[in-house]
Amino acid sequence: MIDELLSYTRDSMRKAFEVTKDDLISIRSGRATPALVESIVIAAYGGSQRLKLMEMATITAHDTKSLVIVPFDPSQINDIEKGIQEANVGLTPLTEGEIIRINIPPLSEERRREYLKLAKIKLEAGRIMVRQVRQEAMKDLKRLEGKNEISEDQREHAEKEVQELTDEMIAEIDTLGEKKEQELLQV
Repeated sequence: MIDELLSYTRDSMRKAFEVTKDDLISIRSGRATPALVESIVIAAYGGSQRLKLMEMATITAHDTKSLVIVPFDPSQINDIEKGIQEANVGLTPLTEGEIIRINIPPLSEERRREYLKLAKIKLEAGRIMVRQVRQEAMKDLKRLEGKNEISEDQREHAEKEVQELTDEMIAEIDTLGEKKEQELLQV
């Protein structure tokens, strides 16, 4: 019973970490990564379908300053270009035959600071998600003790494990934040 609860708690905290990691990847750092555009929703086939860019094309970082997008269906190149422009992410697509190239402009100091603030907000949201999972696990342990399904010693031991897991996940989130901060401040 306790093992199941701890396993569920670990999985939930890991999911919170992954959500935070995905959120941070989407923040521009002046370096070209496919994550900058892969979630952009494109009105494809004359607007009859709405697809994410990653479902419509191969996206690669050609170098640290440019992305190359190769549509699976070359007839959709104009829809993809229009979708990227309408997404208002500060990127300008250039069509070159059957590929789209996006040059990543360098970030201004002001923009870097804005993105750093945004990263800190996303990191704190990740920590809050982990703490909420911890809080639920603690409530479940007290409930189990109240129903006499576990002893007080078992609850205390399990609470200690949940707290250790929480500390571990928050440390991972902090490490992620430090890496993103270095990435953002690097010129």
